[in-house]
Amino acid sequence: MKKMIYGSALAMSLLSTAQAAELAVNVQIPSLNVAEYHRPYVAIWIEDDSQKFMANLAVWYDLKKRDNGGTKWLKDLRQWWRKSGRELTMPVDGVSGATRNVGEHQLSFSDKNTPLDKLAAGRYQLVVEAAREGGGREVLKVPFEWLSKKANQNSAQGQEELGKVTVAVKP
Repeated sequence: MKKMIYGSALAMSLLSTAQAAELAVNVQIPSLNVAEYHRPYVAIWIEDDSQKFMANLAVWYDLKKRDNGGTKWLKDLRQWWRKSGRELTMPVDGVSGATRNVGEHQLSFSDKNTPLDKLAAGRYQLVVEAAREGGGREVLKVPFEWLSKKANQNSAQGQEELGKVTVAVKP
């Protein structure tokens, strides 16, 4: 009986010290004064300090085109395409979604049952790439520290295709 109580207390102690973390991402898509506006395709992923691809978080593209035709333009997200995109079959459950309208878009990821669950503690960068038909292409990189003992937040400001991108990590 004592072993069971001790074992239960030890298990409870280990569970209470297990680290849980959350990554909150805010992506702003700016309003552009152009004759013909098309929503941008956007890819969001994580790289380590050596720019090695670690995980896809989101890919927004035109899901309404017939016969999955929106995938044809994914290669315009050049950096993402070279790092990960060409190896994927779209749509990807939990990652791909429809293009987003002008405004702020919030995404939240925990370290449980997401691409982050295998990410070791350390320094990384969130990469956001946007490409728009009849428009430009822009890439922003925002550094963050994963599984740190303290919360951290960073942001980067886009110039045309992206507005402000903010990354906040809560331990």
